[in-house]
Amino acid sequence: MKFDMHCHTKEGSLDGKVPIEEIIYSLKKKGFDGMLVSDHNSYKGYRVWKKNLKDRKYRDFVVLKGIEYDTIDAGHILVIMPENVKLGILELRGLPVQFLIEIVHRHGGILGPAHPCGEKYLSILNTRKHRNQLAVMDKFDFLEGFNACETRESNKRAREIADQFGLPAFGGSDAHKEDCVGLGFTEFPVRVTCESDLIALVRQKGSDACTCGGENYAHTTKERIGKANDLLVQSFWFYNKLGGLWTFRKRRKELKRMYIRIK
Repeated sequence: MKFDMHCHTKEGSLDGKVPIEEIIYSLKKKGFDGMLVSDHNSYKGYRVWKKNLKDRKYRDFVVLKGIEYDTIDAGHILVIMPENVKLGILELRGLPVQFLIEIVHRHGGILGPAHPCGEKYLSILNTRKHRNQLAVMDKFDFLEGFNACETRESNKRAREIADQFGLPAFGGSDAHKEDCVGLGFTEFPVRVTCESDLIALVRQKGSDACTCGGENYAHTTKERIGKANDLLVQSFWFYNKLGGLWTFRKRRKELKRMYIRIK
């Protein structure tokens, strides 16, 4: 089965430009069997699918529920939870990566770095302090080995890290615009119909769970604005900090509720 394992929807990501139904239509035309919805700190796009489209349209197309979580210290992390698990904390950005790993694994999910060798503040290798760059890599279940919006060098290094740690390498478009949808792909050797299928496959097969690839997208924001991208990257640091502070009280309340329930 062929999936695009990194898609942003208009309904769920502030910078998403394509409604989820249009993404599905485009991927089906390109021969894909499914997709992972990976909106920024939000399940809104997936909820639109579940409420308005699931079991009504595209019954032969698999939509998996994921999220691209903004950690406070390790950039963006892709998280996939079992279909029957709902964690409000995952829509409240700003957790440290160690804490995120513990929560996800405790509730039966899997996670891995998105574009691990990409931009500063967005990617784990360019966010954590140098001595800790790879310190948590063996705690992840996969990493993104191909991202259509990254450079060839970035993707090559990501695949090398996947090989080093024996991790499955997912591929995705990281599409925010229509012309990027489906430029990255992941191929699974067995049928995947839900999140639990994928989680079981990753745990059982390890690095043999999938193959990935694609073509690079040439119209990213950083390509268009050139040197001004450095200013944009720096501004993300402030955006991330403010976003984390904005959700601090809600996150703390949710963590307390989770702790009481677990205990």
